[in-house]
Amino acid sequence: MSENNEPSRRRPDQVRSRPDWDTYFMDIVDLVSRRSTCLRRAVGAGLVRDKRILATGYNGAPSKLQHCLEIGCLREQLHVPSGERHELCRGLHAEQNAIIQAALHGVSAKGSTLYCTHHPCVICAKMIINAGISRIVIRDSYGDALAADMLREAGISAETLKTP
Repeated sequence: MSENNEPSRRRPDQVRSRPDWDTYFMDIVDLVSRRSTCLRRAVGAGLVRDKRILATGYNGAPSKLQHCLEIGCLREQLHVPSGERHELCRGLHAEQNAIIQAALHGVSAKGSTLYCTHHPCVICAKMIINAGISRIVIRDSYGDALAADMLREAGISAETLKTP
């Protein structure tokens, strides 16, 4: 509404940029990533089917447990390189949390698209395959060749959305 309580009207020469669907959902998971409690990398993910959000997730410790923001990063303390020894981490990955949230609320991920700020690791790739997710859209690469190979073998496309 304008100052005089009338609906705002756009002049014909004012162009508004309306994002395509992939950009729209990627922008949403970028926002979701801001909830991350990981000290190394903030990741957000969302499951979408028929242009509807099914579930979202970000990386962090399981519910009711202390977060790395509060107690520090075990992987940093042990000098574990990125992409290795995933079991030495308090946190769940964003993709895992999105799949878990869908399951917790009785929502099937089958046939959905996973939007994620980063390419999934091999552990998440296996979960994505078995959850029946059919497409992945990412913003940034991760460098996990095995994950990329497994997703390709399963027929799941992983597309990188270029930032305008």
